[in-house]
Amino acid sequence: MIELLLQGVLLGGLYTLFALGLSLMFGVMRLTNTAHGDFIILAAFGALWLAALGLSPWLANVAVLPLAWALGYCVQRYVLNQTLGNDPVPSLVVTFGLSIVIQNALLETFSADPRSIESHGLNTQSWALTESLSVGVLPILILVIALLATLGLQWIFEKTRLGRAFRAVSDDPEIAELMGLRSKNIYALATAMAFVLIAVAGVLQGLRTTVAPADGPMLLLFAFEAVIMGGMGSFWGTLAGGMLLGVTQQLGFRFDPGWGVWAGHCVFLFLLLLRPQGLFPKTR
Repeated sequence: MIELLLQGVLLGGLYTLFALGLSLMFGVMRLTNTAHGDFIILAAFGALWLAALGLSPWLANVAVLPLAWALGYCVQRYVLNQTLGNDPVPSLVVTFGLSIVIQNALLETFSADPRSIESHGLNTQSWALTESLSVGVLPILILVIALLATLGLQWIFEKTRLGRAFRAVSDDPEIAELMGLRSKNIYALATAMAFVLIAVAGVLQGLRTTVAPADGPMLLLFAFEAVIMGGMGSFWGTLAGGMLLGVTQQLGFRFDPGWGVWAGHCVFLFLLLLRPQGLFPKTR
C-alpha cells in the first residue's frame, strides 16, 4: 500500500505540471485553453527538433523555455485577447482550431511515430528507500518541480506587484484599466508564464515516456480533471487534484491494467457531482 500511494503521488506530480498552466490561464482570464495538451506535446517535439539541429539534449530542453514564453505572449496578445468577453464560445472555438493545426503540423513534420527525449539514463535510475522499495529519480525530480512551481505561482500571486496586477485584471479588468494597468498586456504575460509551465511539462513528459502528435487531447483531459477536482484557479487545489488523480489511477492499475485511467475518470465524475466547486475553490 505504501508503494501504491508513493507511485500515485509521483504520478500526481506530473499531472500537476500538466494542469498548472491551464489553472493559471483560467484564474487570470477565465479562459479554457482546449489546445493545452497539444501545446504540451508541441514543447516536447520542440526539444526534439532543437536537439536534431545539433544542440545537446539538455541544452535543447532548456532552450524550449524562452521560446515557449515568446509563443505564449504572442498567442495571447495577438490571437486570444480578441476572443475574451462574457461569451466563452469564441475562445473555445479558437483554441480548438489551434489544437487541430498543431496536431496536423506535427503529423506532417514528424509523422505519427512515438518519440522520446534522450535522458542519458535518467528515466531508468532509481533510489532504494528500503530493501523492497525503490523510486525512480526522474519521478522524484518531476514531483519536486511540481511542488516548486506551485509554491512559486502562489508566491507570485500573493507577494509581487505582477501578482497583484494578475488579480486586479482577473477581478475587474475595467477598474484595473482605470488604475493604469493594460489588461491585454497583463493577460499576455500570464499566458507567457503558463506556456513556460507547459514547456516544462512537455519536456518532462518526453523524458519520462514516448510522445506522439495525437497525445494532446489525452493530456488535456488529465489536466482538466486535476484543475476541476482541485478548484478552478486555485494552485494548491490543482496540486491536490493532480495528486488525487494520480493515486486513483494507481489504485485502478493495481486491480487491472485497463482500469487505471477509467478509475480516475470515475472519481472525477463522482467529485464533480458531490462538490462541483472542487476541493479548494479559489476565493476572492
